[in-house]
This record gives sequence, C-alpha cells and structure tokens, in this order.
Amino acid sequence: MVAGPEPRQPVPPAAAAALDAAKAYARDALAPETRRAYATDWAHFTSWCRDAGCDPLPAEPAAVAAYLAAMAPLYSRSALERRLAAIGHAHRLGGLAWSAGHPAIRSTLRGIYRQHGSRRRQAAALTSVELKKLVAACPGDLAGLRDRALLLLGFAGALRRSELVGLDREHLRFTETGLRLLLPRSKTDQEGKGVELGLSRGKRRETCPVRAVEAWLEASACQYGPVFRKVDRWGNIEHSRLGSDAVRDILLKRAAAAKVTVPAGERLSPHGLRAGFVTEAYMAGARDEQVMDHTRHRDLKTMRGYVRRAKLVTDSAVKLLDL
Repeated sequence: MVAGPEPRQPVPPAAAAALDAAKAYARDALAPETRRAYATDWAHFTSWCRDAGCDPLPAEPAAVAAYLAAMAPLYSRSALERRLAAIGHAHRLGGLAWSAGHPAIRSTLRGIYRQHGSRRRQAAALTSVELKKLVAACPGDLAGLRDRALLLLGFAGALRRSELVGLDREHLRFTETGLRLLLPRSKTDQEGKGVELGLSRGKRRETCPVRAVEAWLEASACQYGPVFRKVDRWGNIEHSRLGSDAVRDILLKRAAAAKVTVPAGERLSPHGLRAGFVTEAYMAGARDEQVMDHTRHRDLKTMRGYVRRAKLVTDSAVKLLDL
C-alpha cells in the first residue's frame, strides 16, 4: 500500500498573523494612486480573459500578447505599458513566475509601437508666465484662496500631486524669511524617511507661495490635519483631504478661466508645475545639484530632459546662422 502525502501541519497563529501582515505590507509597497490604477487595469484584463476563454492567473505569454494586440488601437503606449505592469504585479503578488520580456510579449509590443506608436504627450511646462494667469483667475473666496495656494506651492515646491494633497498643517513651519516644508513621503521616498524643503518668500505679494499658503490657512482656520481640503458648493470647508485627481480638476478649471492653453502635442497636467519649476530655475542659472536637491530627482538624465525641451528654441544653433 502506497502511503499518501502527509497532511499539512496547521500554521501556528503567530506565524499566520505575521504572514498576513507581510502581505499587507507588500500591498502597501506601491503608492495609493498606483494601486488604484493597477486594480482597474487588472480588472479589465481579467474581464477580457473571461471573454477570451483563457486564465488570467497565471497568464500565458501568448494570451498577454493577444490582449495587448486587442487593446493597441484603443490605448496609448503608456496605457499599454501600465496594463502590462499591472499584470506583472498581480503575478508577483501571487508568487507566480512572470517575465514581461518574454519574446511573445516583447515582439508584439514592438510591432504595436511601429504601427500605432506615437510620441508620448508630455506635460507642458507651466512657467511663472502661465502661473500668474492661473493665479489671477482664482477669486477671493475660499475655493479661490485654496486653489491659489495649491498652484503656487505646487510650482515653488516642485511638488507632485500626491505630495501636495498629502500635506498636513504639522508639516509646515513658517519663518520670517519663508517656509520650511516637510514631505513625510514621496514617489522617490517610499520608505518614508522624509525630506525637508525650504521656500523663500516671493518678491510679489500676489504671487508669493508662502503668503498664499498663510492666507489659505487663516481663512480655513486650519490648525492641524490636511492642508488642502474640499470646499463644497456653498463655500463650506469639509474635513476630508483633497484627492490627487482634484489637483488636476482645479488646474483645468482655472486654466479654462484664465484661457491658458498649451502647445499642440503636449498636455495640460499638474506635472507641468513641476516641469515649469525645473525649466525656469535652470534658465535662471541654477546648477544641476541645486535643482535636483529641490525636486528630489535621483536621475540627472530625467531632470535634464525638461531642460533640453526648454532650450530647443532659446539655445538653437539656428540663431548662429546668417539668416
């Protein structure tokens, strides 16, 4: 008689609790915005797999390639790459083997890029020229004071959307010369070590980010908790924190009021505030290390990509010609 496999020993309660905690930490390894995007993309992929009659987990490389091919006419290059990343993330969380570099997947992507590929629409750099127009379009009511502070602080601090909405009153310390700002966590600081930024007071009261934040905090009576909060249609301030998508909505609303547009082939995005800071600081003579220290860029190549776009016209070799 052949003995069957020995029964699995029950996992001790302490070990089970530790395993659950490890899984929870693994889920929190990504920023909330990324987790939401991956969840949406994964739901879309599993729905497609049901209709196609294939398993989403583990997914065969040929099935993933077929999915990308089906989505190619509908989505941009960046959207396809994010969906591929979401599929890989689901496999890694499940402890399953995954390789985005499988020949079936990579060959399909290369073909898609050749046939449907288009230049990525970069966020247009919003410099102080555009920012002054945006600020002028913010009225003096509570929502206007909030939006004015948010836009000016986003530009002067070169802040990402998640960093802006993640600010608490406890992270701000005002001085006679400016503002010391603590970022407890950011895209390049997922471990939560924190980084402190210094913002000097501006030359003009109407565009000074420090004064704008002070005015908003006073008007909103914010003494602790989220700095940027929702304001309802009747002008009442809610206790809930603004979401990252609200930053984009605010920018688009104020841009429409100010009639601010961006060049064809570029997009109006909150990231443009960060790009605008890099562009303007560099054109004013700031050194690489000064800019990177303020923007928290880790890669010089990425940071200088903004600079190259700014110099396409101003430093063009064409101006040396006798034309």
